[in-house]
Amino acid sequence: MSLSLSFPPRRSLRLALAALLGLALAGCGVNNVPTLEERAKAAWSEVQNQYQRRADLIPNLVETVKGFAAQEREVLTAVVEARAKASQVKVDASTITDPAKFKEYQDAQNQLSGALGRLLVTVERYPELKSNQNFLALQSQLEGTENRVTVARRDYIQAVQAFNTEIRTFPGVIWAKLFWGAKAMETFAATAGAERPPAVKF
Repeated sequence: MSLSLSFPPRRSLRLALAALLGLALAGCGVNNVPTLEERAKAAWSEVQNQYQRRADLIPNLVETVKGFAAQEREVLTAVVEARAKASQVKVDASTITDPAKFKEYQDAQNQLSGALGRLLVTVERYPELKSNQNFLALQSQLEGTENRVTVARRDYIQAVQAFNTEIRTFPGVIWAKLFWGAKAMETFAATAGAERPPAVKF
């Protein structure tokens, strides 16, 4: 009695090899790059969301201060202009790899923070404004928003760090170049006084 061995057709062999290759690639982290990229983009959206929340509070804040301290026209104008500039500079998820655009966005937001800070220092001269209910409500909202901005920026920085590390280390660097064409994302540079959260005191 003779034994005959039958080998699978070539097509089946190719399919089996393709399946094995797919499993090997999945096990090697080929999907880590897009997963971490999407996480960083989502974190960036939250940063923009919180900055927009802050920008939305500013008109009411300016109007309230104007009602009590109209003579502070120069400070009020600086806040309005800084808000307009910060609102015009757009950096969406597709451009967070552009260092120049990202720096322009950060500079505009820092300028707005500075103008807001000067306005809040000015408020100290007006006790009746500091006790106004509308102003107190805006104070609370602005303080909460500044805290949310700080948290959103921290989360974004962590997400970008994970993504940038993945595309620069093995085996992520291979997948980033071979499949995804991924570029390192930008993150916030420290500004003077960045080690402490923005002071929003009235």
